Amino acid sequence: MKTSEFLSLLKQHQDKSLLFEYTKDKLVGANYHITEVKNITIDSVDCGAGTDFWKETIVQLWESPKEKDKTEFMSAYKALGILNKVDRMKPMDREAEIKFEYSNSDFHTAQLFVDDFSLDNNSLVMKLSVEKTDCKAKETCGVVEAEVSEAKEPCCTPGSGCC
Repeated sequence: MKTSEFLSLLKQHQDKSLLFEYTKDKLVGANYHITEVKNITIDSVDCGAGTDFWKETIVQLWESPKEKDKTEFMSAYKALGILNKVDRMKPMDREAEIKFEYSNSDFHTAQLFVDDFSLDNNSLVMKLSVEKTDCKAKETCGVVEAEVSEAKEPCCTPGSGCC
């Protein structure tokens, strides 16, 4: 999901609570805060010597231990206000993919992408997902799709010619 799409959803549903499902049927606690917004530029080289460049917006979610009994979630209105304030200080690239950085005692720190969202009368639920790592130079490395899912070694093993 692009940053612009997320901001538009917040604007359209300001009266709803904003919830984040970080894995199937598990929600970020109602005690979450938006603690950081990162404008990230990735300038990369893959294992096949291919270059790439893109931008991401990373919104960090943190659960406050002092508010662990909180039951009311942040509103989309409040989240939009926070992001608008950030945008005035450090403009966000509206075309950048938005991701959410999160962890808790049962879930490793991860940058999660928006897989989907759902709406009901009271809530806007952002359904987040982990993006699996992948070899971006499959053709250069001679990796066929069937091998990727069954591979026990990385695609760029010594002597493969792709590194």
